[in-house]
Amino acid sequence: MHQDVVNLNKKLAPLSVQEMLIWAWSNIQPLAMTSSFQTQGMPLLHIVSQTIPDLPIFFLDTGYHFPETLLFRDQIVKQWGLNLHVIYPSNSGSQSNNTSHTPLYIKDPDACCYANKTRPLQDMLANLSGWISGIRRDQTLNRANIELIERLPQGCLRIHPLANWTKKDVWQYITKHQLPEHPLLSQGYLSIGCKPCTRPVFEQDENNDRAGRWVNNNKVECGLHTLLRGNQLNHLHEHVDGKPFGKE
Repeated sequence: MHQDVVNLNKKLAPLSVQEMLIWAWSNIQPLAMTSSFQTQGMPLLHIVSQTIPDLPIFFLDTGYHFPETLLFRDQIVKQWGLNLHVIYPSNSGSQSNNTSHTPLYIKDPDACCYANKTRPLQDMLANLSGWISGIRRDQTLNRANIELIERLPQGCLRIHPLANWTKKDVWQYITKHQLPEHPLLSQGYLSIGCKPCTRPVFEQDENNDRAGRWVNNNKVECGLHTLLRGNQLNHLHEHVDGKPFGKE
């Protein structure tokens, strides 16, 4: 597609989430969506199951997920008939440049996220024309400026059907449709990532659902929604793979 992204955003602005998904499925191929199967991701997965059930859903299996996440994922996939594709890191979580006995998620969380999440998805995006993501503007400062549709440096179009939704919208949809919740949510896990880097939040901050992620680290994003939207990848690629980005 060579349509101007500014004009595409104007075209998509009045559409509902359902209409946006149908438009993307009809106009951008090959197309896929990513999901971590958290509670806040249930509305978009539910809408996909009702509108474009054949859409490939990518799940990044880092090898560090909570068992509850994997069981919940399989339950939702079976119940809603989703087209799941599990993506694994090439080194199965043990990066070649990490020669110490300290796990990479402790030694260098940014490099761990890059090796286990960002790089595997980056490789998959090379084969896609469109990527649907369920992130919203109200989630973090890094996401506050997302457009409904963006063009990534690799040329792939990234679509954010829920960009304008708020946390209230999410919970209204969950309640209306009686959607299931991730089993760890009731234990204080407001945002659930990999087990070593996720903690329950007992004093809830209404403005920061991600307070339990990467505790005691100056880190709020794994990189999927920052690095792949145009930030520099060379440093992490060279640190993990031992070579500058794009040079195999």
